Amino acid sequence: MRRALTLPGGETARTACARGALRRGVDEQTGELLPQAVLAERIGWCADLVSAMATEVTAARWNVADVAVLAAGQDAARRRLPPAAWMALRRLAWAVTAPDGVKVNDRIVRMAQEQAGRSLRSAQWRAELTAAVLATWPADLDKRTGDEWDAVRQAAPAGEHLPSSVIRSRTRQIAAFARKHDRMPADVFELEAAPPAARMLLLAACDRQEATIERHGTDPRRALLRLQLPVRSDPGSYRDWTWVACPISLPPTVPPDAVLHLPALRFQDGMVRADLAWTHAVPRAARTGHMVALGADWGLNTLLSAGAARLHDDGRITALGSGGMFRAAGVLAKQHRLRRLGERLQGRADQYQRISDGRTRRGLPAAAALEAKRDRLQAEIRALAARRSNLNDSLAWSAARWTADQAIAAGATVIYVEDLRSMEARGMGRTMNTRLSQAVRGQIAERIRHIAGESGIAVVTVPARGTSKNCPRCLAVLRHCKAPDRPGTRGWKWARCVACGWQGDRDQGAWQRIAARGLAHQATTVTDRVSGSMAVRSVADKLEATAAVTAPQPRRKDRSKTGPTRRRSARPTPRRRRAPSPIRPSGPAGKRPEGHAHTDRLKLPRAADRYQGAHAISSPAARRHQPRGAALGAGFHLHAHASPPRWERILSPGTTSYTGSQS
Repeated sequence: MRRALTLPGGETARTACARGALRRGVDEQTGELLPQAVLAERIGWCADLVSAMATEVTAARWNVADVAVLAAGQDAARRRLPPAAWMALRRLAWAVTAPDGVKVNDRIVRMAQEQAGRSLRSAQWRAELTAAVLATWPADLDKRTGDEWDAVRQAAPAGEHLPSSVIRSRTRQIAAFARKHDRMPADVFELEAAPPAARMLLLAACDRQEATIERHGTDPRRALLRLQLPVRSDPGSYRDWTWVACPISLPPTVPPDAVLHLPALRFQDGMVRADLAWTHAVPRAARTGHMVALGADWGLNTLLSAGAARLHDDGRITALGSGGMFRAAGVLAKQHRLRRLGERLQGRADQYQRISDGRTRRGLPAAAALEAKRDRLQAEIRALAARRSNLNDSLAWSAARWTADQAIAAGATVIYVEDLRSMEARGMGRTMNTRLSQAVRGQIAERIRHIAGESGIAVVTVPARGTSKNCPRCLAVLRHCKAPDRPGTRGWKWARCVACGWQGDRDQGAWQRIAARGLAHQATTVTDRVSGSMAVRSVADKLEATAAVTAPQPRRKDRSKTGPTRRRSARPTPRRRRAPSPIRPSGPAGKRPEGHAHTDRLKLPRAADRYQGAHAISSPAARRHQPRGAALGAGFHLHAHASPPRWERILSPGTTSYTGSQS
């Protein structure tokens, strides 16, 4: 099928990926229908061959010289290496040989070279970072001085914008090696062993002689993947390879006019998963020239606080409304409980392992019951890890979808988010530090870029320093307290400005500062050439002085008295219904419905009668707040609550509560 995409003006190509599954296949030579188990077995034979060859090449070239040559991008004749990893390995004459007695075609060798080349190329960054940390080894491992931080960032690749947590993790890894071997490692190749190749098939390195993919003629939601697979685990000739046709159901996120690419096949839970890649046209996101922007601030229980701001022609910046909040206290509390449970189970499994090792050292036979308990604990730990991963993934997609919907509803062309890559949770207690470190901010930012890119909305990261500290109106230092009715109690939720009198929720002021800073510094936005992400690297004092949100002008009608005051009755007339109630469905008898509540529903959802706005006063001290959904064992969508978008308020002005989570 066609691989090129015709792009009209103002659009750009975008490549995305979705998950699919291979559930059956047909052997084209014999016409035999292959069920899921047989198809997974034949693909597994091919993946084992590719993995063995790729592991052999990676182990043979796992050294400083070979990795540096591959990363340099030039061969011995000073010619530029091709971007494809398998072509680069062939230019360097790094041969891949099949096992003895096994016959494979050249495309199988390509997949092995591609997988090995990607692993070797990714090792160069780790090698440079490890060399930088070793060259600037600090005197105190627990705390680097300012000069030591400057030295390691100057020596590390792109160290200026490198998160400090990455440098700390690499330092701890080197320190653990030194404690174990009583010496420092020479490089990362001594610090880390050669990684084994994954059991997967990178069909992108193949051509039509090994695999093809085509859409169904009449149904655009279906595609047909054809590939050559062995009929035995050790094929001795080309006759042991046959073509197998596998139908794939495309997810609804794949546009009908998108160009499909060959997927990557991997194994998960005994099934063959296909990572389907496609390319389609989307509006081009502008780097500058934005007039309406959405600012997003990160939090803990209030995971996201976002609102729109407008840049006027005269340079003024005004806030469009009071913004909204995406609160995920129940989801994060559940994730925290699962993490603590996993830690307790891991502690018990480690104790069983220590007991088994002690019996082995004393020459005693291993206890079968103890080994069985440890195996059951390990299985439960893996299940808990999968639950946490699924929960974080759902939360990331839900929060990203809500943020993009807020930008679309406000007509914003850019979303400014805080750059929290260097944030480290410290000084807030062990529990709070751990919960902050476990947040899925990185996943949410990537999902926001993916979803916003479909509408041509740019996503730009801005420096986070001072966004919650300074006033959004006059940029003065704020005073924080626990609540507006407790100004003397130390806290962080409520902010007050002594200079201009502004006060409000801390997160509300933060998103105004983020949006204003992004609009003021949009001329300094840079685009990463590799990832394509946009960012404002630093804050200029001259531009920061203009990043102040102008207070809205009150629009009040003239209420001057023009006549005598109308006399009011001491006993007002009771409220009367202007129109009779519609006929309700059969149900228990009772009073007629009142107000604007829908009369076609016997009971509103549980989230409908729950307060979902920003808390303006402190919570009662009598009892701790517990999410209602978490207490009752509800699902994900009753844990996460989001402010409704603008169009929902327009379409249903008579409703008294909003139940949409935009997830």
